[in-house]
Amino acid sequence: MSEGAIVRVSTVDELMVLLANGEDVWDMPDRSGDPVDILDHDRQCAELLRQRYPHDEELQVAGLVHDIGHQLFPGDDAGHGRHGADAIRGLLGARVARLVELHVVAKRYLAVTDSAHTLSPSSARTLIAQGGPMSAAEIAEFRTDPDFDAAIALRHADDAGKVVGLTVAPLDEWRPVIERVAAQTASASTP
Repeated sequence: MSEGAIVRVSTVDELMVLLANGEDVWDMPDRSGDPVDILDHDRQCAELLRQRYPHDEELQVAGLVHDIGHQLFPGDDAGHGRHGADAIRGLLGARVARLVELHVVAKRYLAVTDSAHTLSPSSARTLIAQGGPMSAAEIAEFRTDPDFDAAIALRHADDAGKVVGLTVAPLDEWRPVIERVAAQTASASTP
């Protein structure tokens, strides 16, 4: 797919197929990145967020879809958050899309502000392509973002959700949650 193209996922069925297609697909085309495939990683992230934030289904769904940009534009580490956000914005709403985009921004923030925060070797390698650690001005601006706390939570789940062999809920169990978020988005956009 070309860099300027925008892919839109318009139905829950399309999203479920895209997510399922993340099985045996890796964040790095040569498999040198994370130790789990995209589907397993995304399900782990969503599960961690469900455990920590049981009442925030938008955040949970953002965890489930945050890396679909890797599937849509393989090899574009710098743009995968934006591509994923663009793809799901119409279906899952502005907040979910914003969180998907911010998971990369939050990585840049934590790289500077949290010395205890550990990035996987793949995440550390892609940090430079994604803008590198934030400047002081970027840090100050990001801290005022209304989705700051949720973006940090998603980033922590992103970094923790890379456990080989971890058993989490199958993808189909997420469908009702996705449908609720999509229905809220649809009702919010209906006059």
